[in-house]
Amino acid sequence: MKALKGSRTAKIFAGIALVSASALVIAGCSSTPSDDSSDGGAPATDLTLKLGSLLPKTGSLAFLGPPMESGVGLAVEEVNAAEAGITIDLTAEDEGDTDTKAYETSIEKLRNADVSAIVGAAASGVSKLVLDGNVSAGILQISASNTSPDFTAWEDDGLYFRTAPSDLLQGEVLGNLIAEDGAKTLGIIYQNDAYGTGLNDALTTTFEGTGGEVVESVSYNVGDSSFDAQVESIKAQNPDAVAIVSFEQFKTIAPLLVNAGITADKFYMVDGNLSDYGDEIPVSLEGAQGTKAGPALEDDFTDRLQESWTAAGNPEVKDFTYAAEAYDAVILVALASLAAGSTEGADIAAKMQEVSGGSGDGEKCTSFADCAEIINNGGTADYDGYSGDVTFDENGDPQGATIGIYKYVAGNTIERTN
Repeated sequence: MKALKGSRTAKIFAGIALVSASALVIAGCSSTPSDDSSDGGAPATDLTLKLGSLLPKTGSLAFLGPPMESGVGLAVEEVNAAEAGITIDLTAEDEGDTDTKAYETSIEKLRNADVSAIVGAAASGVSKLVLDGNVSAGILQISASNTSPDFTAWEDDGLYFRTAPSDLLQGEVLGNLIAEDGAKTLGIIYQNDAYGTGLNDALTTTFEGTGGEVVESVSYNVGDSSFDAQVESIKAQNPDAVAIVSFEQFKTIAPLLVNAGITADKFYMVDGNLSDYGDEIPVSLEGAQGTKAGPALEDDFTDRLQESWTAAGNPEVKDFTYAAEAYDAVILVALASLAAGSTEGADIAAKMQEVSGGSGDGEKCTSFADCAEIINNGGTADYDGYSGDVTFDENGDPQGATIGIYKYVAGNTIERTN
């Protein structure tokens, strides 16, 4: 992808750039739904889709579990309430992380439950470990938060999709933001896994492309609990800005940086650690900035998420990172299954690009019910969701995306600035 430099507008709308690579899209052996649409939109099929979710209830990404699970839950609820010819039977399992390895047991449970599609995993590193097995089993996998560039050209038989953009995009936006804020030197602390190394590489390329210099780039391993050495290495170089590419380890790293004399207004964060921390972190984060994918969410959507989530006995969702992407993932799978008239993974995959607008000739719609009515009337639906237009390319990547910029205010909470 061409690096975007210069204006803030370029940063925010960098998502219109395309990431292209060749991939095989399997057509499958989809059954054909009835062409009888004389009943004015009555379902042409009666499908039960076994859907799995592999999301973090525990581990270093556990704080992202509630927003994504709430998105999945609301989507399932609304698909089933529509009575449009498809019902979702959801099985939810814990992803954990690459350190706890909870996914090893969970993925076997999902496969043994004969799911046709899985929403997840959240972590790119976990998806890399389960994707080949899912492909072999003919299971469609769609992630709301996998951002590793490696998935674009993965040999996945057309069975892998994601509603979140590649780290190539977030790295460009963050690198340009840091440069526009006047920093000439940058230190980076990053997690040594698919997520961290991908963002570190993209961020470094973009920042140095603006004329800046990355004076220190130091990693830590998943499962580490001590980060003194990394902080000392950054402090020794005295950079103008510090980027922290981590998950919940930020709660430990941030106080160490502040105690070392690096004030929070020099911090630049990413989707993996951008959250309303409140008093969970004992130092002020005021002035720190960060990026994460997705447009500003409509109040109606977040209200529906909270209502559905708390009605199931859960505490309120703290923030909504990747909630929209998870919701859209379920809606797109359900629409593709309905369009295929099948619940087989390959058949669903063959319709994913079409229902997202990738065929270029669909009718725009913004809810499952409206899109399903189009399909049941014999038309082609083009779903635009809460995470954006989505529009899958031939690799299962969203063709366009928005990256939001956030800033910490008093109380260690974030506000969107652009």
